[in-house]
Amino acid sequence: MSKMVPRGVRNVLAGISWPVYILLYTPLALVAFYSLAPAPNTTGHSVYAYGVLFHDSTVFVALQRSLVLALGSATVSTILGTLLGYGLCRFRVANARGLAANLPSLIIYTPIIMPSLVFGISELIFFNFIHSETGILSAGLMTMVIAHITFQVPYVALTVFARLAGLDPNLFEASHDLYANGIKSFFYLTVPVVQPAIIGGFLLGITLSIDDFTISFFTAGPGSVTLPIYIYSAVARKGISPEINALGTLMITTVMVLAIAHFFITRSRDRRASLLPT
Repeated sequence: MSKMVPRGVRNVLAGISWPVYILLYTPLALVAFYSLAPAPNTTGHSVYAYGVLFHDSTVFVALQRSLVLALGSATVSTILGTLLGYGLCRFRVANARGLAANLPSLIIYTPIIMPSLVFGISELIFFNFIHSETGILSAGLMTMVIAHITFQVPYVALTVFARLAGLDPNLFEASHDLYANGIKSFFYLTVPVVQPAIIGGFLLGITLSIDDFTISFFTAGPGSVTLPIYIYSAVARKGISPEINALGTLMITTVMVLAIAHFFITRSRDRRASLLPT
């Protein structure tokens, strides 16, 4: 396919692409570079900052809380988002016009395009109202989990919806002709077909949760410090230190590992599917 593109066009595209790549990845490389700052009274690169980081119990508490928050919210949001994407795709009106035709897109895209600041403040107001009226849901890990589920569900639903929208509707009719009811059709047809999208949505949910600061900041309680909140408070107290760069490097590495894992899982499944007899 690349041979069909004129050489001049390829050169122009490369000239545009490489500056973008440099702009995207240079800050990440600098974070990793400055995390290898020399130890006190020494010269040269070292992993001293990582040693200091690994002996800081506060970091491990924040890491544990971030992992619980990410895994818990991603699991629930994957289940709810899969069901939402499936429902919006399977039960939409075929000949709908106007608002009814665009309702699935509005439901999915509106929370995604909403600014995190507005979302976080609205969650804060909501939880404060619930707590003042009922005495439950005080600011803490539970409110953070609920808030993260709320903003992750649309991403999973969008991924699943896009996968289902590209399928032949006759597949579902064929499953009914083979005496599969709605539940069997969902578990034996829909779930296997959209499994890459489900896995991708789960990994995306973990990434979004670990990366989120704004919503976590507004819904966290006094004892609910996550890694992004810890980094913010540490930078506010003593500026950007090698330990903060080391922590940022570990977070970047984690996100990249998740992205690479999703890529290989999806590619392996696509290869197996291409080898099946048609």
